[in-house]
Amino acid sequence: MNMKRRFFGTDGIRGKVGEEPITPETVLKLGWAAGCVLGKGKADHAKILIGKDTRVSGYLLESLLEAGLSAAGVDIRLLGPMPTPAIAYLTRTARARAGIVISASHNPFDDNGIKFFSSEGTKLPDEVELAIEEMMQQPLTTAGPSALGKAKRYDDAGGRYIEFCKSTFPHRLGLEGLKIVVDCANGAAYHIAPLVFSELGAEVVAVANEPDGFNINRECGATFPIFLKKTVLAHKADLGIALDGDGDRVIMVDNRGEIVDGDHLLYIIATDRKQSGRLHGGVVGTLMSNLGLEHACGRLGVPFKRAAVGDRYVLSLLNEQGWELGGETSGHIICLDRATTGDGIIAALQVLAAMRGTGKSLADLRSGLEIYPQTMINVRMARRFDVKESPRVQQAIKEVETELADNGRVVLRASGTEPVVRVMVEGRDAAQVERLTRHLADTVKSAAEAAA
Repeated sequence: MNMKRRFFGTDGIRGKVGEEPITPETVLKLGWAAGCVLGKGKADHAKILIGKDTRVSGYLLESLLEAGLSAAGVDIRLLGPMPTPAIAYLTRTARARAGIVISASHNPFDDNGIKFFSSEGTKLPDEVELAIEEMMQQPLTTAGPSALGKAKRYDDAGGRYIEFCKSTFPHRLGLEGLKIVVDCANGAAYHIAPLVFSELGAEVVAVANEPDGFNINRECGATFPIFLKKTVLAHKADLGIALDGDGDRVIMVDNRGEIVDGDHLLYIIATDRKQSGRLHGGVVGTLMSNLGLEHACGRLGVPFKRAAVGDRYVLSLLNEQGWELGGETSGHIICLDRATTGDGIIAALQVLAAMRGTGKSLADLRSGLEIYPQTMINVRMARRFDVKESPRVQQAIKEVETELADNGRVVLRASGTEPVVRVMVEGRDAAQVERLTRHLADTVKSAAEAAA
């Protein structure tokens, strides 16, 4: 298994449609290889679920994966458009061997991707992904005619997931009297999310819920919250909920039009659980989580730890600590006592439960968290430059950290895909933060040029 990854990244396989690895040949081979690895050791036919978001390329990739799995002798259950967390849930409850998601999440429509869930509704272990990659190097063979896999639709997949989401909201509470704007990002949750909130009693204004294959995430959804803000204010709604294209992220907006990001959401959920005695352990954020969240958790007496950026790393640290609550500023919130992966609808329901349980508005609940000013500069250079190996850069970091003391933080992070170093500074004083960020960025640029 000591082989370099060729296809799988931190969140499955992703790219522009028609370019490697998202080509017909590679995706067909991927389906076959996954079927061979995941179906191995099964006396009868293994069963694998396939779901997708609303990109037009989903039709192509779904057919290719179906053909490859069938050639490997695996049975397929087609879910159609379905949020990523729904596929994780249905894989587990249907006792399937695995689930496959066709989605590029918050990316534009011309990208797409493929990721896998295990039979437990969790990401595949690294060794299984590597085994699939190794199998992809072998010649594609077809099972005998009597051993080929069959495909059929999974009946009422959407209805089953809707009921599951509703079950995570306290039975004694309801959403009657709340007017909620739900922005579905023209994505996989377009036929799911509005029903969840309306069936719990809310008056729902559904927007960006008419996907055409090309408009997913286009000036809507969690990555474009200004649209939700305008809609909430126009409808005089109590709040707004914006999901991303595959439904695993959520950003909210309060009745005043203020954006409530992932740091706010984590704070609200953690505070509610701490006060009611339901918070087990602490909270996991990432290197990019605002320092204000860390300080707020400290005031609550809640341990806080940072993982690398990416939900895979948040989940790994949660499991390592035995904790249940974590997430990213982008709105990818994981509540392990409710779901096995990040789920935008379920995270929103936890916030709504806090509102109903306390009688407070979303604006009131978010007000306890002070978000510190944060500035980031991307320093582009001719070739990759390791800031950790530069004494000049390291000395500059120490000087900045000394000036900030306990009221600020510095993060320098190299891009994994291009020769760029992301320089980020945050602290209580906005002018100081901007000055120090520019100083560090200039130091990195100068050191990189000197080393070239």
